[in-house]
Amino acid sequence: MIIVDAMGGDNAPLELVRGCIDGVEAYDIDKITLVGRELEIQKILEDEGAEKSRFEIIKADDIIYTDDPPVASIKNKKNSSMVKGLEYLQRDPNSVFISAGNTGALMVGSFLKVGRIRGIDRPALAPIIPTISDEMLLIDAGANADCKPENLEQFAIMGSVYMQKVRGKSNPRVGLINIGTEETKGNELTKAAFKRLKQLEDINFVGNIEARDILYGKVDILVCDGFVGNTILKLIEGVAQALFVMIKEEVEKNPITKLGAAISKPAFKNIKATMDYTEYGGAPLLGIDGGVIKIHGSSDRNAVKNAIGQAKLFIEHGVVSTIIELIGQLEGDIK
Repeated sequence: MIIVDAMGGDNAPLELVRGCIDGVEAYDIDKITLVGRELEIQKILEDEGAEKSRFEIIKADDIIYTDDPPVASIKNKKNSSMVKGLEYLQRDPNSVFISAGNTGALMVGSFLKVGRIRGIDRPALAPIIPTISDEMLLIDAGANADCKPENLEQFAIMGSVYMQKVRGKSNPRVGLINIGTEETKGNELTKAAFKRLKQLEDINFVGNIEARDILYGKVDILVCDGFVGNTILKLIEGVAQALFVMIKEEVEKNPITKLGAAISKPAFKNIKATMDYTEYGGAPLLGIDGGVIKIHGSSDRNAVKNAIGQAKLFIEHGVVSTIIELIGQLEGDIK
């Protein structure tokens, strides 16, 4: 079952519902469960001419807003679309819950309402980042500011499962972000994590990766603690935006550069499309005993549609059950 928080994010419920309508058609989904204000959702479905039999609506009149405190909102807004959706996920772990709402509340709610996979100490956010050659999973991107070596070890396992099952990467390469490529480089966390990752038989660990090499596609999965990961993610976003501004200013300086820009317009469009977050769906919260996908707060119908496709693959390929199996094996090896 795919469950969507229809009231989460800046463009709810219109773009969320439209994206679900696109998703059922594009990915041949039998039914999507929409959680939120029933009359508003029904009106959009009617206005868009949607096939109503392919949508179930779970009534939830309250909304958790972006600036609401995470813990208090989960505990107090029990009739919110996010809380109701997570409760439905808890009843059927072989489901995926998609939300563009408050990230902190989604993480807290996932822990409290659904729970962690047994053996996973810290669930992690894992967005896809485009690189020069392909794409890369960054784990953790902000769920855990402070980590232990065993947390990074679990991130590597979960990231490998996700990239194989959902993104179709065979034997994905795992790298550990560090200040140098040598095994002895880094702080106590990265040095201890390196030793653990090197010993894992179920992942393809290729060693340390320096920050300057991140976007060259040398790895398929980049492992780090949430403090470093969130810094990397926001730096990449900021640099990309700044570069587009600088390029635009330069090409508009005189008629010659404007002509060159006109000739190069298809190339610029391709680069922009590659950097477009809406094409990558959302960031899974891996380690939860059920599928949770966080999409950008300003997601449009295209981002929602792609998250629907992502959720379908997540369910079909048993991401949660595979993580449970591999973590169980790891615990057995340690014992």
